[in-house]
Amino acid sequence: MSTESTRLATPSETSGEPNSAAARRQFLYGLGASIGSIALSSLLVDEAGGMTGGTSGAADEDKTQLPQPHFAAKAKRCIFLMMEGGPSHIDTFDPKPKLDEYHLREFVRSGEEKSAMESGKRYYVRSPFRFIKAGQSGADMAENWQRLAGVADELCFYRGCQVDSVNHPSAMYQMNTGNRLGGDPAIGSWVTYGLGSPNQNLPGFIVLPEASHPQGGPSNWGNGYLPAQHQGTPLRPHGSPILDLEPPAGVTRDRQRANLDLLAKLNSAHALRHPEDAEVAARIENYELAFRMQTQVPELLDLNQETAATRDEYGIGREPTDRFGRKCLLARRLIEQGVRFVQLYHGTWDSHDYIARAHAQLVGAVDRPIAALIGDLKRRGLLDETLVVWCGEFGRTPDNGVRGGTAYGRDHNIRAMTIWMAGGGVNAGRTIGATDELGMEAVEVVHPIRDFHVTLLRLLGLDDNRLTYYHAGRFKQLSQFGGRVIPGLMSANPAG
Repeated sequence: MSTESTRLATPSETSGEPNSAAARRQFLYGLGASIGSIALSSLLVDEAGGMTGGTSGAADEDKTQLPQPHFAAKAKRCIFLMMEGGPSHIDTFDPKPKLDEYHLREFVRSGEEKSAMESGKRYYVRSPFRFIKAGQSGADMAENWQRLAGVADELCFYRGCQVDSVNHPSAMYQMNTGNRLGGDPAIGSWVTYGLGSPNQNLPGFIVLPEASHPQGGPSNWGNGYLPAQHQGTPLRPHGSPILDLEPPAGVTRDRQRANLDLLAKLNSAHALRHPEDAEVAARIENYELAFRMQTQVPELLDLNQETAATRDEYGIGREPTDRFGRKCLLARRLIEQGVRFVQLYHGTWDSHDYIARAHAQLVGAVDRPIAALIGDLKRRGLLDETLVVWCGEFGRTPDNGVRGGTAYGRDHNIRAMTIWMAGGGVNAGRTIGATDELGMEAVEVVHPIRDFHVTLLRLLGLDDNRLTYYHAGRFKQLSQFGGRVIPGLMSANPAG
């Protein structure tokens, strides 16, 4: 399969033709989020030229059938840790001692400063957290990142990124899709479109959301104008992760198998009489994949198969780490089975008030699970080929309103934030870029979000300018109109 054929779509593959097979498939996919629709979207990849080949559960890649990357790269898969709400870089990984001097001075953009604490005015707010130098690299971390400090030398911090929207939904869309307006394919969709997925029995892009969807909703993991099989598959945080995963009560596996054999026989006969109806063949395969998923998915999602020591390492069975610990451990199990892109959500980082209490609780919920994930991946020999990303949708300001003299928090900041990465090909143990002395604006190695997206794709062996899809009369890409790799984020020898 040529590079062009796997990266570019012809106009007939887009939704521009209302009677096309693609339009009919989009309709079928939209019927629901049960195991049937999920299975159908995965199987349709064979028609669209994406997820080809595969295994019955192993993560070994058949490079003769899967689309090949544009560049040799260490990273073959990605775990994306999305901290929804905008974590404060000033209170996590970018210390600003100058704020101690400015604390509770009135913030005036003209440069005039006062020390009054009048209602309705804005004031500089120092961080309530002490910072440490972690690891041999001396990475800056707030002291409450106790576990993450132990893997500090695996991390590459980037302080130069800037985004374009101060509003949560549009900022989430931009971070996840490159487009502030939403409706475009998510990063995970582009990755599975470019690289395929080595396991046909599982979706290539899986999302582990909170109980409520993030601001902007499911469009944060939508396929946009890419074929439907590239849409992220969310696993429900409560109850059965996938609806209809278990067969109806009283229906045995043997009975299901017999029913499917009879149904396939009837559908095949119908297909012979109506060869123009491509949906019949897709329906047959849909039932077959759903049957296989019912066998394999429950076992994959059963975290009790892990040792008690492993579950404890991730913080499972204790508060406040149980919920996110389960997501992190499941993410490791998913990528082991060939899932190409897993995105984990952790919400409520929007700390306008009481940042000492709010961020302390949030860090306490994710610190142990994230450190366990990185350590576990490294011990299993998976970290070198797995790109781990941690970020929010923007950073926070060094100032905020103060009510009653104690409600110290921070507002949204599009001009400064911290992102860190670990694993596949990143420049571990380094901090790239810098913000000004108060943390208001990035001043070194400053790049827009599209350049970060281009760098992320490059770490996975993909060229943003070649990873395009023909839609609405032009070839489109994740960066919207091109970008460049951010210097310093990739190791000197990113290729495996």
